[in-house]
Amino acid sequence: MSQENLILSDKYKAFIRHSAPVEFLEGTTAAGKTTVGIFKFMLLVAESKKKYHIIAAKDTGTAEKNIINKDLGIVDDFGVLTEYNGNGTKDEKIPHILYHTSKGDKIVYVMGYGDKKKWQKALGGQYGCLYIDEINTADIDFVRESFMRADYVMATLNPDDPNLPVYKEYINCSRPLPEYKNDAPSEINNMLKEEPKPGWVHWFFSFAHNLGLSKEKIDQIIMNVPKGTKLYKNKIQGLRGRATGLIFGNFTRGKNVITREQAKKYKYLYFSAGLDTSYSQESPDTFAFIYIGITDKRKVVVLDEEVYNNANLDIPLAPSDIAPRFFKFLEKNRKVWGFARDTFVDSADQATITELNKYKREHACLYNFLNAYKKITIIDRIHLQLGWINCNGSVFYEVVETCKNHIGELESYSWKEDKYEPEDANDHTINASQYAWIPFKTKIGDYKEA
Repeated sequence: MSQENLILSDKYKAFIRHSAPVEFLEGTTAAGKTTVGIFKFMLLVAESKKKYHIIAAKDTGTAEKNIINKDLGIVDDFGVLTEYNGNGTKDEKIPHILYHTSKGDKIVYVMGYGDKKKWQKALGGQYGCLYIDEINTADIDFVRESFMRADYVMATLNPDDPNLPVYKEYINCSRPLPEYKNDAPSEINNMLKEEPKPGWVHWFFSFAHNLGLSKEKIDQIIMNVPKGTKLYKNKIQGLRGRATGLIFGNFTRGKNVITREQAKKYKYLYFSAGLDTSYSQESPDTFAFIYIGITDKRKVVVLDEEVYNNANLDIPLAPSDIAPRFFKFLEKNRKVWGFARDTFVDSADQATITELNKYKREHACLYNFLNAYKKITIIDRIHLQLGWINCNGSVFYEVVETCKNHIGELESYSWKEDKYEPEDANDHTINASQYAWIPFKTKIGDYKEA
């Protein structure tokens, strides 16, 4: 056993005592999630009626370094009660921990979810306890397969891209205990909105809950991460968001997302709408409708959205289907917000513009369907938008909270790794919003013509 002691805060003590079928441990860096989590996990393994259990990390090397052999790791905490067989044994070919307990010997398999072929071979039967390290980086197929095979699941995670499927399918189905709800940033609590699973608990831990860290060490960690960066947002504030390559890294739900009631209080001078289209059944491309308003305070507010995806539809949409849907979308928002006479459509899609103009000839229609103006390059559009999202502390770009797709894209739209241009993904509502505001760019923020 290590000469170090596992010092527990009151919240960690409550965590160890609490009984739940599934627990997610999210929070800042150096919060002690893995150290305390794996200790509780091994206690539950000892109490389980089943012999076989799983610890999963990116690979077995990561598990050895961060979970098994580290200070206050499994070997350190449980000493002679554990034997780690990194190459397996004659009887158990998979790397595993042999754990001697009062209820007999237990086998804790150590798996890497980064190698699909290996875990597919290893994953079989039913297990007692499952521990997934950094579940936000895990192969989603592994998560799905392993979850349904375990009686109890514990997973740690660092804040990441909130649009990853693991959040919607698993993490956001959990809820904090009432007494600890205020420990997590409101942005995270607001994301825990999927249908709740009975007993699933979301735990948020920060520096304050790790009594093993001195104030000096905490100050050093915070000082070493530049403020305003995505790394600071993820590691220090514990907020979700893609950590690297993000284009709109200054977008935050706290500053840029508003309620419908807040948006209703603004005085709008102009309304506009944008339409971005794609007709692929194979890719996750979408048809995006966006409705915006521009206020007397030079803010652009994304008021409403509609998004369709042919990959999710039994009968795919064609240009003739888009026209009546877009008209209905415009009419709905005219009645709620105000009249956007001119609307702007992806100029690369002349088929949809033709159908929209045909629809206008055949129906009573007040709207003009115009080609989107694309002479402003994508890079210049991004530069403008970055300035509006946060301009020296002032915000000129806001999104109504019901526009979930647009918020999701702003939190995931990223640069290519090898060149200074954005990836061709997570950008359809962004493109639609840009088509809508480009004609009004001089009315937004502190715009100055270059």
